[in-house]
Amino acid sequence: MAEVGPRGGAAHRSAALRAAPGKDQHVDRSGELRDAVEASGYYPNVVLDGIDAALASEPVRGFVVHHEPTFDRDEVRRHVTVVALTAGRLVVAHTDEHPADDLLPEPYTSTTTEAIPLSSVSSVVVNRMVANPDRFGGAALPVDAASEAVVTIGWGAVGRIDLEPAVCSDPACEADHGYTGSVSADDFSLRVSTAADGAGAVDRLLAFARDLSAATALR
Repeated sequence: MAEVGPRGGAAHRSAALRAAPGKDQHVDRSGELRDAVEASGYYPNVVLDGIDAALASEPVRGFVVHHEPTFDRDEVRRHVTVVALTAGRLVVAHTDEHPADDLLPEPYTSTTTEAIPLSSVSSVVVNRMVANPDRFGGAALPVDAASEAVVTIGWGAVGRIDLEPAVCSDPACEADHGYTGSVSADDFSLRVSTAADGAGAVDRLLAFARDLSAATALR
């Protein structure tokens, strides 16, 4: 199996998640963000060029760097997502790598960034999974209790519609009751687990989600 892209030595993993939440929100963590991107070993100069342009020198209050592989036939292709929180914006940057194609004759990367005012963030949905919860008894859960987490952030750019046939309370009824469903925001979603991303990854993502929720509560 061919492996495409750079290697990051001991700092590189098949999926890496780093974050810097839970500190003084007036501290600029831009340096920590740069260190995390460089430690991921995934085209750090390319990734930083995109995120720096989107941040436009605004101080960073919190961030998440998520690096993971995708499988494309006989190759492993990696991509990285950077989510940065500032005093007034949520900045999302995503970098992919691509093989040579009709567009470009050599392998290349593509970086997409989006800057969202915190006033536009409509929802922060957190789904956490705790394995074998009985082991904690009635005690408060420790910080590292969750083994997997999914954070979904909505700001109105993308919506998802889930439909299913509507039914009534009569199990023998064969009438057509139309459809029922729900509409939910689904602009951005990030899923991590201790098994795939290492110890502390879930805790850091959850802490970032708390920071984002606190920031949007003030808007």
